[in-house]
Amino acid sequence: MSIKFKRCWIILISGFLVFCFTATGFAEGEEDKTLSPYFYVENGDSSVDNFPLEETNVTVNITGVIAEVVVAQKYKNNGTKPISASYVFPASTRAAVHGMKMIIGNEIINAKIEERQAAQKTFDTAKRQGKSATLLKQQRPNVFSMNVANIMPDASISVELRYTELLVPTDGIYSFVYPTVVGPRYSSQVEAKSPETDLWVKNPYLKEGALPHTIFNINSHVSTGIALQEVVCTSHKTNINYESDSVADISLENPEDFGGNRDYILKYRLAGEEIESGLLLYEGEDENFFLLMVQPPERVLPEDIPGREYIFIVDVSGSMHGFPLNTSKQLLRNLIGNLRSTDKFNVILFSGCSQLMSPYSFPANKENIDKAIQLIDEQSGGGGTELYAALKRGMDIDKDESFSRSIIIVTDGYISAEKDVFDLIHNNLNRTNVFSFGIGSSVNRYLIEGIAKAGLGEPFIVTKPEESNQIAEKFRQYIQSPVLTGIELNKWGFDAYDVEPASIPDLFAKRPVVVFGKYRNHAEGVIEISGQSGSGEYVQTINVSDTKPSETNHALRYLWARTRIAQLSDFNFNANSEENKAEVTSLGISYNLLTANTSFVAVREVVVNPEGHSKDVDQPLPLPENVSNLAVGSDMASVPEPDILILIIAFAFIAGGVSMFKKVLLTKPDFRKH
Repeated sequence: MSIKFKRCWIILISGFLVFCFTATGFAEGEEDKTLSPYFYVENGDSSVDNFPLEETNVTVNITGVIAEVVVAQKYKNNGTKPISASYVFPASTRAAVHGMKMIIGNEIINAKIEERQAAQKTFDTAKRQGKSATLLKQQRPNVFSMNVANIMPDASISVELRYTELLVPTDGIYSFVYPTVVGPRYSSQVEAKSPETDLWVKNPYLKEGALPHTIFNINSHVSTGIALQEVVCTSHKTNINYESDSVADISLENPEDFGGNRDYILKYRLAGEEIESGLLLYEGEDENFFLLMVQPPERVLPEDIPGREYIFIVDVSGSMHGFPLNTSKQLLRNLIGNLRSTDKFNVILFSGCSQLMSPYSFPANKENIDKAIQLIDEQSGGGGTELYAALKRGMDIDKDESFSRSIIIVTDGYISAEKDVFDLIHNNLNRTNVFSFGIGSSVNRYLIEGIAKAGLGEPFIVTKPEESNQIAEKFRQYIQSPVLTGIELNKWGFDAYDVEPASIPDLFAKRPVVVFGKYRNHAEGVIEISGQSGSGEYVQTINVSDTKPSETNHALRYLWARTRIAQLSDFNFNANSEENKAEVTSLGISYNLLTANTSFVAVREVVVNPEGHSKDVDQPLPLPENVSNLAVGSDMASVPEPDILILIIAFAFIAGGVSMFKKVLLTKPDFRKH
C-alpha cells in the first residue's frame, strides 16, 4: 500500500473520528453548559421590543430610623407583537417587601402573596389564557425578578412594589442604599441541573459603557425630628432642599443622565453627631411589637490590644479588572502598610484558582509588607471567581493560638454560591473572625453583608477610588477591639417574646445594639442591656412605660418578620430544611412578605391576547459602572463558540480527506485495485 494511500485513509478516519467526537460533544454540550451571563445581541426582529422596561421611579420616605420605599416600574411594548417581559433587579438585603400592585390605565389590581410554586402556577395560567399578569419573586435576599405577561403592542403596564427597612447608624452616620443594577454573577453550575432560583444568573448584559433604553429617577425625603447636621449623596449629583433643620428633600440634579448603573447612596448625620436610640412600640390588632436601639460605649485604647493575625483574601478575577482591582490595590497598600510590628499577616489571591503568598503567616515588618504589596501590584484581573476554595485555604493555615485571627475578604462578590461561603465561615466562628470589603459601584451586597453577618462582623464597601483610604482607616479602627462583649438583655415586668436576635454578638463598630421583638399585655416594666466594654462593666436601663405605642410605627411588624426570616433563610445554614421552609412560608403568608418561598402575583381578569402566544423577552441589564466586559466574558462577540469551532475543524478534516481521495482517484487509476 502506497504512502499517499495510507495518508489519505488516515485523514479520512481522523476526520470521521473528530466529527463523531465533536458531534457527540456538541450534543452533550447543551447538557453540560454552565450558568453564565451573556452579552445582549440584537435579534433583528423589529416587531419585538427587546427593551420593554421604559422607566423606574423610586420614592424614599425616611422618618426617624425607618425608610419606606415605593418602586414604580413602567413596561411598554413598542413593537408589533405581544410580549412577556422578564426583568432582574436588586434590592437591599434588609428590605421587607410587603406590597405590590399592577396598574393598567385607570385600573389597579392589588397583588396577592402566595406560596412560590402556587404563585408561579397562577401566573403561568393567566399568561396562557392571554391575561395581563405580574409575578414578583425573590431569587436572593437582594435579587428579585419581575415577570409581566401579555403586554400588547402600544400598551403599557405599571407595577409598584413597596418595602421598608431599618437604618442603623455606624459612627453616627446613617446610610440609605438603593441598589440599581444586579452585577453579573460567575457560576460553574450546570444549567440543566440548576434549581429554578439560580436560572436568573443567565441574563443578558449590555457591553461596557452601553446604556439601556430606560429612565431611572429617585427622590428622597428625610424627616428625623432631630436637627440634621449633614445630608449628602455620595453616588449621584443631587439637589438638596432643606424644608427645616430636621427635614430635607433630595432629588437627582440631572435625572435624564442615566444613573441606574450604580448604587444610590444617601448619608446623613444628626446635629452633635448623636444617634437616635431608644424604644419604639406598635400595638396591632393581634400582636404588639417593639424595637430597641441602645447607644454603645466608647472604645478602648489601641495599646491595650493583644497580637493579631490578618489573612487578606483578594479577588483578582475578570470582573475586578480596572477600577475595582486598582481600588483593591490602593486599599490593601493602606491596610497592610499600616499593620503593627506585633501583627502577623498573609495574602491569598483568587480567581478561578488561588495563590497563597506563604504557607504560614509572617511578621508585619517592612520587608514582608513590601513583598505583599509587590505581589498585589502585579495583578491585572482575569478568570472566574472561586471564593470558597480560597477561603477554605485561608482557614486551613496553621494558627498561632496566642494571636487573634481575622480574615479580610476583598471582592465585588460576583459569585452565585453564597451560602457555601456562609456555611464555611459559620463553622469556623470559634477560631476566626471574618470581615468583608466590597469593591465596586454595584457590589453583590448579599454576599458582602452575608459574610459579615455569618462572621459576626461588619461589611465595608468602597464605591469610589477616593474612598479607599478613609474606609481603610475606618476598618483599622473597627477591628482594633470590640466595643462591647458578653452582651445580655434582661427584662423585668416587660412580657417580651420572639426576640431577635436570640443572642447578641460582640459589638465591634460604634453602632447601637438593635433588638426586635413582640410583647404581651401593656407596655410596662424595665429593659436592661449589659456587657463588658474596654473600660469595664457596661449597663444601660430603659423604662418601658416612658414610651407610648404609636400607629406611625406600623412598619415594626414587617421589620420583625423580615429579621426573623433572615435568621431562618437568608444567612442560615439549614435554610433548606423542610422545617425552616415551612416556617419561612408561614411568615411570608401571615405578614404579607416576599420571601424565598412566597411571591406576589397579580392578574387582570380580562383576556387581551386571545391567541395566548407572546414572545418572552429578558430585559438586558447595563454593566455596573466601572465594571469591564471581562465580568461577562470575552469581548470577541464574533468568535464562534468553542464547540462550533471544533465542529468546523472536523468538517475541514473531512473536506481535506475527500479532496485528497478524489485527487488519488484521478491521478492513480490502479488505486481501485487496493
